[in-house]
Amino acid sequence: MFGKPGAGKGTLSARLTRKYDILSLSTGDMLRQHITERTEVGKQAEEIVAAGGFLPDDVMLQVVTSKLAAIEDRHWILDGFPRTLGQGTMLDKHLESQGLPLSLVVNLDVADSVILQRISDRWVHLPSGRVYNLSYNRPKIDGMDDETGEPLTRRPDDNPEIFSRRLTKFYEATTPLLAYYRNAARTSLATLSGSTSDEIWPELEETVKRMFPTLKERPEWVASQKRNSLSEATLFANTSMSSGTPATTVVPPARS
Repeated sequence: MFGKPGAGKGTLSARLTRKYDILSLSTGDMLRQHITERTEVGKQAEEIVAAGGFLPDDVMLQVVTSKLAAIEDRHWILDGFPRTLGQGTMLDKHLESQGLPLSLVVNLDVADSVILQRISDRWVHLPSGRVYNLSYNRPKIDGMDDETGEPLTRRPDDNPEIFSRRLTKFYEATTPLLAYYRNAARTSLATLSGSTSDEIWPELEETVKRMFPTLKERPEWVASQKRNSLSEATLFANTSMSSGTPATTVVPPARS
């Protein structure tokens, strides 16, 4: 899952993992965990991330591949990695050596101005990675995570000045990477555009269905869709009865 900081990679990855039997691996979440736990990688990452920079490619690859080794039999999404041409080629070499080449890169194309507004209103639940936005996805209780009730926080890099630096670095680093994937023989590149995750989601669903037709939906997702369909049918029937309009209207043929 590829895109600018704040483009919605985490939000859309989370929707995919709720619907399908896929694991989402966010390098941002992994790094934040390292920072919280004060590991050697975390200490190195803290200063660089706070300044709007990126970690060295070999360090990032180590963080990612150690995680992939533990889930080799599962479908997975990488959110936030690779971000440079060096990371992309290193990841490809690693995956090829495992006989698991990268199959799809989703490029989220969201305008800079839209993302700047998003990060200004963004709050996160760090332990889970759940993201809220005061403009369109507010928590039920301001400042609190919906599921745990724990406090939400602002990411240290969520401010306009740092975002501008990150965006400049993003374009410098990722333009060659996109060109690399555009010409890759074994990897498909799908660019999806929109201003919100809700706009992009139907395109993403269609892309995933086309690329992975045998991907299984989670039983709890299927059950929730059935409940929603039943609720909608019940609501329609009740509305029809209360308004005096029959649920099904048969129109007799016109006389000749």
